[in-house]
Amino acid sequence: QVQLVESGGGLVQAGGSLRLSCAASGRTVSRYTMGWFRQPPGAEREFVAAIRWNSGSTYYADSVKDRFTISRDVARNTVYLQMNSLKLEDTAVYYCATKPYGLTYSIPNEYADWGQGTQVTVSS
Repeated sequence: QVQLVESGGGLVQAGGSLRLSCAASGRTVSRYTMGWFRQPPGAEREFVAAIRWNSGSTYYADSVKDRFTISRDVARNTVYLQMNSLKLEDTAVYYCATKPYGLTYSIPNEYADWGQGTQVTVSS
């Protein structure tokens, strides 16, 4: 099992930026995909971005493409989500998660390990 700890959430004005971090421990994630998901108030959990740990290939939801960037630091076993040009609708609890390599990356139920989540609130 992998333990995931997110950090970096907070309150930011629309148009601002935040960087989320997710530190992984317990098991190597070298053959895994790391994903970021979010759950807005009263809504379902949704895919935000994913990165394949070994290759560094990245994938994004259309709603965040060109605004968010996912990256990883192999030495620190940490994945990041740089969020720029934040909008009110980005307000949510953000979670990181891991899944074994596979063709898909955006389905929450396929991810086995989850962090506790970090709140991101965008104000006007």
